[in-house]
Amino acid sequence: MSPSTPQPDRATRPVVTIFESYGSGADEVGPRVAEALGVAFHAQAFSSEQLEEPAERADEGLLSRVLTAMGGSYAALDGPAVAMAQRDDHELVLRNTRWVTDAARAGAVIVGRNGAMILAGWPEALHVRLDAAVPWRVGRAARAAGITPDRAARRQRREDELRADMSIRLYGWDPRVPTGYDLVLNTGTLGVDACADVIVQAGRVKARAA
Repeated sequence: MSPSTPQPDRATRPVVTIFESYGSGADEVGPRVAEALGVAFHAQAFSSEQLEEPAERADEGLLSRVLTAMGGSYAALDGPAVAMAQRDDHELVLRNTRWVTDAARAGAVIVGRNGAMILAGWPEALHVRLDAAVPWRVGRAARAAGITPDRAARRQRREDELRADMSIRLYGWDPRVPTGYDLVLNTGTLGVDACADVIVQAGRVKARAA
């Protein structure tokens, strides 16, 4: 069994994973769901600010290692350096997989981090994708971050692509494919409160059914 697909385990408390398209509202929905379920909330591993210009801004921490492992334009590498950098893949996958499974055992709402793929074999884990029309997402993100709509639009284009590329490169799955989720919710039409309520109820139902 590969390190990215651990044996199914049993969580003692509810587990929800959330993948969002940029600006869809996981920063609001996630904490509300976690509070209602009585579990910890874990935000994205990397913020929008960190991913805005990753090749230039990444330091020697985890983000730098991830981008280096991806190689190519993300890490400003070419030629033999790309092949050397890709040796880091296995360790990065193991580290993230251990973190996600450890968090899930305690009960959690986990945003990103390939949680839906890693915990696909956990019967009680609910997997959710949040999305909305691009103009709505850009407008919401601009207001939430206090940045201009133009800057938010640039973040949206770059971040949606980069987050998907990370999953494809390191885990071999595309988080944009809807069949990997129990729920796909449009925060632009339903609103943040309604989406949180739906997730809480679905999370409780799935946990009871496991």
